[in-house]
Parts: sequence; structure tokens; C-alpha cells
Amino acid sequence: MKVLVTGAGGQLGRMLCATVPAGVTLDARSSAQLDVSDLAEVSRVVAEARPGVIINAAAYTAVDRAEQEPEHAHAVNALGPAHLAQAATHCGARLLQVSTDYVFDGTSARPYRPLDACHPLGVYGASKRAGEEAVLASAAQGLILRTSWLYAAQGNNFVRTMLRLMAERDELGVVADQVGCPTWAGTLAQALWAAAQRPQLHGLYHWADLGVASWYDFAVAIQEEALALGMLDRAIPIRPLRTEDYPTPARRPAYSVLDSADARRDFAVAGMHWRVALRMMLKELA
Repeated sequence: MKVLVTGAGGQLGRMLCATVPAGVTLDARSSAQLDVSDLAEVSRVVAEARPGVIINAAAYTAVDRAEQEPEHAHAVNALGPAHLAQAATHCGARLLQVSTDYVFDGTSARPYRPLDACHPLGVYGASKRAGEEAVLASAAQGLILRTSWLYAAQGNNFVRTMLRLMAERDELGVVADQVGCPTWAGTLAQALWAAAQRPQLHGLYHWADLGVASWYDFAVAIQEEALALGMLDRAIPIRPLRTEDYPTPARRPAYSVLDSADARRDFAVAGMHWRVALRMMLKELA
């Protein structure tokens, strides 16, 4: 099976490249090597590569900056998947599109299921939802996998930011009233590779590590695990904040826990608790 991975220089793309299953021929393109917002370039690359599966890990993920750059966010997150879906249709490839929990507004009283109604609160979520709709409306064999709170040993993410701030500051304040599912790129890559090898699967799925946490809970766990691994020299106080205490340009859902049961069943991947996954990532980073 030949697989084309877009966005191969990002944290998910790198993990996909590092975990290629046996029997897969990988064609990995960073965003510098393939601009998914350029239809002509996408059409040419896919026609030449002729993959059986395309995994789109290319994304505009700067949630706050997207409020000032809506056209850029839309070009990558909405037009990009549309272009890949069109190219995939022409060459008969399956398209695996990675999306986000930010397509939801956070008002649910239970974990979000794949077919729940979407109401994005900001430009980032709206652009990702538009990308989903483009794939679903196309003739491509599309599978959309939403995930949440993604982090890895490489790239810009919450875990790496917290480690830096914990080493630099004497105390931290972290939002405690936004709840979701921290997800390691390692487990997401495992889920995507499992989905790639199941050609009968299509439609909407969720994938997140097991358990739930607030950003505050996540930060406390990062400090505890990093101290245990000797990655930090001292513990600092971490204060819980309310969302209104830490205003940001983009609104974020207060509750974006994803129900991943369908994916764990259909992909035949058991999943892992977020705290265990965090420990594995930190050991890799250490």
C-alpha cells in the first residue's frame, strides 16, 4: 500500500513517518513540499504519486491567530481538504482527514459523538468544519478523524510550553474550566495507520486518549511526571484560573470531550489513558 502523508513536518506528520507499518510505502510531503491550498500543485503531486491512501496531516492550527488570519486558515483547513478530496477521487485513493474537537461549541453534557451537531465558536473550528464538509460532500472515499488537545515531543504544543514555563517561572496560572481529552500524537498515528489499512471504513470518527482533564489538570500532571523523570529541578505552584481570567482572541469550548468508542471498535485499537500516554511522550523527550 502506498500512502501519501501531507503536513509531514508537523508534530502528527513526523509521528506518522516514524511509525510506518510494514507493507506501507510512504511518500511524505511537508507543507513546504506540498501546499494543500494550491489545487494545481495538489493535483500534480497526487497524479504523479498515485497513492492508495492520502493522510492529510497538514493544518493551520494557530487558534488565536486564525481570528486575524481567517483567509489563511480557510485556505489550509477548508480548501486543502477539498483539493485533496478532488485529487483522491481522480486517482481512486482513500482520504483520511484529521479534524478537531473545536468544531463543537462545548455545551454538551456528555462526550461528543461523531454525528453530533457542530457549532464552532471561532475561525479555526469553522475552517476545520468546512474542510470536513468538503470531504463529506465529495465523491472521495473519505474518513474524517477528529482529535483533541494534540501534543508530541516535537513541535509547538501545550506540554512543551508548560515545561518551558515551569523551568522559567516561580508560579503558573492555568485555565481550569475548559475540559477535554489530551491526546498524544503517538496514539493518534496508531489510530490513523489502523484506519488506513481498513478500506471498508469511511465517514466520521473520533480519536482521543482515554480519560478527561482540564488544562489545569493537564498542567499539574505534566509537572508531576516531569519531576519524576528528572526533567524539572523543582515544583512550582500552579493556580487554577477561570476562562474570564485569561482572555484570548478565540473562544474555546468549555467541554470538548470526544467519544472514541466507535473508532476503538472499528480500528481494533484499544486506546490508552492520557496520563500513560503523557508519561511515554515525556520519556521520549527526556
